Amino acid sequence: MLRLMTTTRRWGLAAGVILASVAVLYLLLYMYERPGGWSDRSMSKSLGLGQTLEIPLGGSPEEAVRLFRKSDSMTVMHQEAVGRGKLIFLTRSGSQTGGDLQVEYVRKTWLGWKWVWGAGYGTDTESDAAAMNYMRLPEIEQVSTPFPLVFGEVLSPSIRHITLRQKEAGTDKSEAKLVTASSGRTIWFAFQAATAGVPFEIQGTDEDGGVIASKMITEVRGSGTMESSRF
Repeated sequence: MLRLMTTTRRWGLAAGVILASVAVLYLLLYMYERPGGWSDRSMSKSLGLGQTLEIPLGGSPEEAVRLFRKSDSMTVMHQEAVGRGKLIFLTRSGSQTGGDLQVEYVRKTWLGWKWVWGAGYGTDTESDAAAMNYMRLPEIEQVSTPFPLVFGEVLSPSIRHITLRQKEAGTDKSEAKLVTASSGRTIWFAFQAATAGVPFEIQGTDEDGGVIASKMITEVRGSGTMESSRF
């Protein structure tokens, strides 16, 4: 009987230690991920901000973006799973006809989805010579993201492939992914190595490899429109 009581007491103590450990772990996670918590402080410091961001937690990737951007007029065009998070491609004004494109990176936490980094552009695409848009989004020091990323929209139906080629690397190149959204708009994106940098060339080609548009990019963070070489 005494042995049974001793064993029961030991199991009770073990269960108590486990529950206490779980509670401490959850508290630490909460302190890290909560709006204005440790992760937000680190993010704010990396951005050189004088005050700490308070990034809200969302129940879904889209909600996390909308809560942070404080906007309900965004239309999601595509979601791409990347590591522990997702890239959300969307239009800022809700327009389905082109002219603006934005990408947001959100990561999955134990408490929900949390916005990390993103940006977008707006351009005038009425010119018949416009073949594609682009924007380069660099990485953030000491913050885990899938950037650098180059993305944009394909405007010419002749463009079937887009490649990025580093100027100093000769034949070193990466192929972009093209995705057609439900609206009919085609977006493209390509990841770069953190050491890639600039300059690099963006080249859009047709099915046979013929060059439709090309441009040498020299800005670490920039955007613009590339015109067709066939006009």
